[in-house]
Amino acid sequence: MKKLITLCLSILLFSCSSDNNQEPQPTPTNEIRAVDVSFLPLIESEGTIYKKNNTAQDALLTLKNAGCNYIRVRLWHSPTDGHSGLTEVKNLVQRIRQQGMKVWLTVHYSDTWADPGNQTKPVAWQSFSFAELKSAVASYTTTIMNEINPDIIQIGNETNDGMLWPEGKLSTNETKYIQLVQTAVTAVRNASSSTKIMLHFAGTTNAEWFFEKVSAIDYDYIGLSYYPVWHGKSLTTLNDKMVSLSTAYNKKVLIAETAYPFTLNWNDWTNNIVGLDNQLITEYTATAEGQKAFITAIKNLKNQNTNYLGFCYWGAEWVAFRGTESTNGSSWENQALWDFNFNALPVMDAFSEN
Repeated sequence: MKKLITLCLSILLFSCSSDNNQEPQPTPTNEIRAVDVSFLPLIESEGTIYKKNNTAQDALLTLKNAGCNYIRVRLWHSPTDGHSGLTEVKNLVQRIRQQGMKVWLTVHYSDTWADPGNQTKPVAWQSFSFAELKSAVASYTTTIMNEINPDIIQIGNETNDGMLWPEGKLSTNETKYIQLVQTAVTAVRNASSSTKIMLHFAGTTNAEWFFEKVSAIDYDYIGLSYYPVWHGKSLTTLNDKMVSLSTAYNKKVLIAETAYPFTLNWNDWTNNIVGLDNQLITEYTATAEGQKAFITAIKNLKNQNTNYLGFCYWGAEWVAFRGTESTNGSSWENQALWDFNFNALPVMDAFSEN
């Protein structure tokens, strides 16, 4: 009898211990609070020192401490000056990971800026047949995965009308564009089971047209650019579009690029993109607090859309790094996350997890 009681107690204690071990654990947040710092190596190479509370501090450390969990970096195939090329990007990625942040890679499939109006093939690919172009996309994407293995990869940047023109121009060569994207996607999937794939559209107008065209492609995230100066001044309209897209295509959705000014003044003689009151959203002034309020509102769209995964601030590091007299400096210094003295702005608080 004593042995039986002991056995029963042992079974009971083991059962309780197993139940305790199986209690649900807090789930790590999946929210993405990202910043694009693609100019950082260039700006640092010319002597700019970023600061926090007027003390020099690595910009990446400032961002990490603020709550950023992803850093977005652009990749160009063969840039003429080497900046944003594979070697520079690999070095920046290493620094990002050393800070404990994840990597979001934007592959332009070009030697320079790719956007809705420009999707120029790399010079090295200009003479390729379509079969050779697909092979180059597969090989290049595989190299990227082997060399960088990002946590998120964008297949193209702001591909409203495709990429790798003219072959990949969506409005005129839909079938070829789909083949090129699927070629890149296959290379990513073959290299990694964890990397998330994003397709990226600038703005919301005609976004349904684009994402319907790519609906058969195997990708994970819908990415949208949203700048009030170009894409409308209603966060309600933006959110409604994100809800409709994420619902229609069963995808998580992100704001892949956004920004807002902390002033309408300037710090060099390079013309700024945003400099007028009528380019702003009325509720958010061009002040340090207005910039912070705007990004806080962008982050808090998660409260209205369960499929909204997060956002990325673009041009965060693009301060007036070549001096106040430069006409080839920054057209974005009044939208950076550091002020005209290169000191971190209050908007950093908007990147906190809570």
